[in-house]
Amino acid sequence: MVKPLGVQLYSVREYAKEDFVKVLKKTAEIGYKVVEPAGFFDLTPAEFKKIIDDLGLEIYSSHRPWARSVDDVNENVEILGTLGLKNCVCGYGPDDFKDMDAIKRTADNSNALIDAYAAQGITMFQHNHYWEFERLDGRIKYEIYDELCPRMQYQIDCFWSTNKGSEDAVEMLKKFSDKCVLIHMKDGVCKQQAANAGMKDGLLDMKIDLLPLGTGTLPIPELIKNAPEQASTVIVELDYCEIEMWKALEMSYKYMTENGFCAGNK
Repeated sequence: MVKPLGVQLYSVREYAKEDFVKVLKKTAEIGYKVVEPAGFFDLTPAEFKKIIDDLGLEIYSSHRPWARSVDDVNENVEILGTLGLKNCVCGYGPDDFKDMDAIKRTADNSNALIDAYAAQGITMFQHNHYWEFERLDGRIKYEIYDELCPRMQYQIDCFWSTNKGSEDAVEMLKKFSDKCVLIHMKDGVCKQQAANAGMKDGLLDMKIDLLPLGTGTLPIPELIKNAPEQASTVIVELDYCEIEMWKALEMSYKYMTENGFCAGNK
């Protein structure tokens, strides 16, 4: 079954700061079926939901709210209810996967989140960057974490799962296939200069060229072929891009739909 194509609205955050409603309308005009918000800017969650419903857009997940502490559960569950969602995302920085002790602390926090959200009928899923796919004593850190946190489900970002090109994206997707409920797709070319990349001002600080889907080195056809059945959607996310973002999202949409990899509204 061909999965619907979505876009992570973090990609167009600079435009959203100016006019978020215009961003949502343009996303629908391009033909994307699904949006994944990363904030609501000048809208309330209820206003956001009404606008996307009116535009014929769907929502399967959101990167707001972002689960961090059990203290935020009630507030977050209320927002999720407004959005019509039964899942909640979490994610961590590089220091949270730095070594075995850090991984154990992170897993303990995640297990507490899973329990707290499950009591409210909400399933947890986690979004990755590259550091979860670094190796510790020869093992993928995310595999170690998964053993310590076996109830977590995953939104696999296929590009970052290569750990800056050192791992095979298809094999990484297969490793977490049984628990992969959503897929993020970006494209680009990894550079050796990115070896010491980290976080800067809350953003990824990397020397990696990110490009429209189909113009980089990510094996997208093979990833789509191996996408698990239960993964509800494929979501395009470009943290930044070498070309203007709307053009990149239009090119990505065209590549994914014209090749039959995903379904759009056009």
